Amino acid sequence: MSRRCDLTGKGPQVGHKVSHSNIKTKRRFLPNLLNVTLISDALGRSVKLRVSANALRTVDHRGGLDAFLKKARAEELSPKALKLKQAIAKKTAEAKAA
Repeated sequence: MSRRCDLTGKGPQVGHKVSHSNIKTKRRFLPNLLNVTLISDALGRSVKLRVSANALRTVDHRGGLDAFLKKARAEELSPKALKLKQAIAKKTAEAKAA
């Protein structure tokens, strides 16, 4: 399982651990990932995703999973989230046509 956020694409970063004597050694900064269940209003079901805490706050700020995915760029999303975005777009198009 990769350490990458499904919604924002945020992954590990590399930096230095700096000692008191200013010796620099490589280290990794891992994203704060959480396993969450989010509800899609358009699809009428819940979805399990691995999301960073920052992305979870953004989902709440934008008004839910559907609104977040509508505004998100396709390059950043995981394949699972991309399928979800397409399903939501298809469902909303059907609702508008009916």
